[in-house]
Amino acid sequence: MSNLAGRHGSVWLDDPGRRRNPATPLAGEAEADVVVIGAGITGLTTALLAAREGHRVVVLEARRIGDGTTGYTTGKVTAQHSLIHARLVEWAGVERARQYADANRAGIDLVADLVEEYDIDCSLTRADALVYTASDDAQTIRSMEDEAVAARRLALPATLVSDSDLPFPISAGVRFTEQLHLHPRRYLDGLADAVVTAGGVIHESSRATRVSEAHGRVTVQTDGGTVEAGSAVVATLLPIGLLGGHFARTRPHQSYGLAVRLRGEAPREMTISVDEPVRSTRPWLEDGPGGLIVVGGGHEVGADVDTEGRYADLERWARETFDVAEVSHRWSAHDYVTPDRVPYVGRALLHQHVYVATGFGKWGLAAGSAAGLMITDLLAGREPVWLPVFDAGRIDGVRSVPTLVTGNIKVAAELVTGELRRDAPRCSHLGCRLRWNVAEESWDCHCHGSRFASDGAVLTGPAVRPIDVGGTDRSEPGQDVP
Repeated sequence: MSNLAGRHGSVWLDDPGRRRNPATPLAGEAEADVVVIGAGITGLTTALLAAREGHRVVVLEARRIGDGTTGYTTGKVTAQHSLIHARLVEWAGVERARQYADANRAGIDLVADLVEEYDIDCSLTRADALVYTASDDAQTIRSMEDEAVAARRLALPATLVSDSDLPFPISAGVRFTEQLHLHPRRYLDGLADAVVTAGGVIHESSRATRVSEAHGRVTVQTDGGTVEAGSAVVATLLPIGLLGGHFARTRPHQSYGLAVRLRGEAPREMTISVDEPVRSTRPWLEDGPGGLIVVGGGHEVGADVDTEGRYADLERWARETFDVAEVSHRWSAHDYVTPDRVPYVGRALLHQHVYVATGFGKWGLAAGSAAGLMITDLLAGREPVWLPVFDAGRIDGVRSVPTLVTGNIKVAAELVTGELRRDAPRCSHLGCRLRWNVAEESWDCHCHGSRFASDGAVLTGPAVRPIDVGGTDRSEPGQDVP
């Protein structure tokens, strides 16, 4: 068993204010105008907006509200996504880079508006967001300058700075003012209540296992029943099964988080470094002025790494950097990254009435809210003004080819070597070998990021079926099953 400090589990989910009465699972057949799969920020935002436009909405959640990706985020709601805007201007042009910036700004505003309108108690707080370097490398500093120029060109509240409230000097940074952070699980509870008030129906413990479309209607099968609807919105971490082919157009990345208590006051800014290893912080207000969330240690899901060591490294950095009194919680989360770092939002490939939102690259609270706005427009027959840069069916361009090729070579290698390891559990998605993650006590797939509990139950997709772990041995940290 692990000797790591802190309770294992998201600090946002270990909360006495959590909703105590889960919604009933789907049983039998149901009908809707719109069926939403996934009750994270994207799914519930879409469900609420669609219900307010008069659609009959059914929401399906595999576990409980908040148990998915949103419940494991940092809770940052910001348009400051490290160094993306200068890169987008170069790759996609000013017009599409502005679409990306405008969408995220609208997502931030939507969150603030919904919190006020529905009086959601989620510790919503305005704060600056800072991306920084502590390096004296001239090229890195120049990248900060370029990002500040690009962000201001896109009408974002960005300033090039050389100071911060971190307890160490920085060489350069870009500060975005008037961003947000919140308690993500409490925000989801507020959205869920609003969905029900608007006439929507939510079913928890209802894992969708298949989405099919025929004759202008969509059918979603779960482990307890079916929903027939005019449209389906797949707002899971990655679309389930083979839907849209997004499993081959993204890569799964995992990061580690700590909730710590400092002896003094924590920095008020939200921060992220561009230096390796990347470190991210934000205030943890529920624990008072000394509460701090620290995130880092990223790698691809299922990679050959010492996962316990990643927690240990992160705690070591936190203690060396801040006056840490206690590590309260530790957890990990993963998300998917697209080749151009822009999420896929819109109609799923080869579908007319199925919509997807995926590939948020760990910035899903603002962008996921914006995705809800875009998909609601599509459901109403309106063309979203930001869709060109996010379009789920877009061709990412020649520059994305090396990334896609590298990712799919890794997948091929996993399939080939997996054949040589007959005793290893195999992923129920496409049959890739799994690795035992010691720190998380899970079976992880390096191909497409599916993860399974120690008993074989699905934790995250695109897999939808459990695995058989009978007769398998767990490996040493970061190693394959022998």
